[in-house]
Amino acid sequence: MSTIVVGSIPSESFALSQTLQRVDDVDFECERLVETGEESVAPLLWVRGSDEETLKQALDDDPSTTDVELLSSFDGEWLYRMEWVDRVDLVLQMITNSQATIIEAWTDHGRWYLRVLYPDRDKLSKTYDYCEERGVEFDIEIIREMEGDPSSRFGLTSEQFDALVSACEAGYFAVPRETDLDELAEDLDISHQALSERLRRGTEVLVTETLLVGQGVRPDD
Repeated sequence: MSTIVVGSIPSESFALSQTLQRVDDVDFECERLVETGEESVAPLLWVRGSDEETLKQALDDDPSTTDVELLSSFDGEWLYRMEWVDRVDLVLQMITNSQATIIEAWTDHGRWYLRVLYPDRDKLSKTYDYCEERGVEFDIEIIREMEGDPSSRFGLTSEQFDALVSACEAGYFAVPRETDLDELAEDLDISHQALSERLRRGTEVLVTETLLVGQGVRPDD
């Protein structure tokens, strides 16, 4: 069974640690992270919170990076392509030996967070063993089994998933609305309060999992 893990590693033990120390209030978010060789990975990296000139100089000087290229800029955010050539052993282990997919990676309060999809628990155990053998600090913050229910993909409970889908199909989110909470609650055979709570919490989970990616870890409800 596929498993999603969110784990964290100290920034000083990972790529771009020098840039994070040198540039104040900078945040990184990887849009894509792929292996490019036995000792390197190539991210597409969104950067926020610094002026472009200072940031570019810091990235160029960082010993963990090479071939830094600015692709786009959007009102205080910059999209870079580069190669990470140092302090990426853990990621390489995940991609190669554990056959995992790095869904996303981001920085927050001095740590890197990685959301990783493993094909099964055995592959996750390989990463755990690797960290134990080498003294690598990789703290697991969230672990979620990807069961048959599609709700698990986004961290929703089955009840939240059913409520959101039913509300959408009944036209609750349409403009103008085609149904209200009372009618929808009656159709689902639950109370108005229970339905309202499921819709609010489910919406919060979806926004966090899709729109607020890279802006902190949300503990499971």
